[in-house]
Amino acid sequence: MKDLFAVVMLTGIYSLLTASLFLDLDAVDVAFTEASVGAGISTLLMLATLKLVGRFERHTRYKPALALGVVLVTGSLLVYGTLDMPHFGSADAPVHQHVAPRYLNDSMAEIGVPNVVTSVLASYRGYDTLGEILVVFTAGIGVISLLRVSRRTKKDSRKKVPVDMQQQIILRIVAKMMLPPILIFALYVQFHGDYGPGGGFQAGVIFAAGIILYTMLFGLSSGQRVFKPVVLELLSALGILLYAGVGVACLLLGGNFLEYNVLRHDPVHGQHLGILLVELGVGITVASVMITIFFKFTWRTVKHKYKNE
Repeated sequence: MKDLFAVVMLTGIYSLLTASLFLDLDAVDVAFTEASVGAGISTLLMLATLKLVGRFERHTRYKPALALGVVLVTGSLLVYGTLDMPHFGSADAPVHQHVAPRYLNDSMAEIGVPNVVTSVLASYRGYDTLGEILVVFTAGIGVISLLRVSRRTKKDSRKKVPVDMQQQIILRIVAKMMLPPILIFALYVQFHGDYGPGGGFQAGVIFAAGIILYTMLFGLSSGQRVFKPVVLELLSALGILLYAGVGVACLLLGGNFLEYNVLRHDPVHGQHLGILLVELGVGITVASVMITIFFKFTWRTVKHKYKNE
């Protein structure tokens, strides 16, 4: 268990160093994502996962030969599919000849957003981003289904704050001081992503990290009083509906799906409104799914710890 804990911490440190490398390469948005997701929320979720496993591996007669074969065949097909791709870093790649110059030269006139990354993700590649959010939502459903968490009882609801955390007075006071700036910064990243680094994905992860920090120090019952599990599940679906609803609104107004130009009389203003709404949907879904996953992991841990009491 100590070795696994060390691996988790090393992966978090590696993500933080990688974010510094991206920052040095002027890929600020990628660095932001790596720091918030790789060094932040992923480390917390992995630590929560370690709380669910025992110290020793349970021996089983199950032999995953079929699953291993499927993984090997799928991996081989994916590697084979990359053979026709341009060499890494090649200046003659089509993306450097056609796509990237178009984004860099015409983005400001067509979208009117200073951050080109936001223009690409939320407007030019709006279909891809919608698919990515659906993947996040599906992953949340999969984790919830695998854990199969039952409803808590009144007896267990009083046992949510570990004794060691109750004694960490300094950490609890510092967390109370840090939580408002964390949430405010998440809102800043959410609504300022078109002018600077950030966006809905990073904002959702930062917001979720703040709530997870509060839950870790003050207990699951306190966190669930702030954000009801049922409300979180509804919000995770609401974010996707908001994103897709913008595309449907574009269709009803005579445009293509996710063609924001038709949302306002001025195409640039329509782009601003569409990007604002879809990024808000991304932030709502990401934050809700991340908080829900952590709540489920935490409740499963509490359930195992107190099942004999």
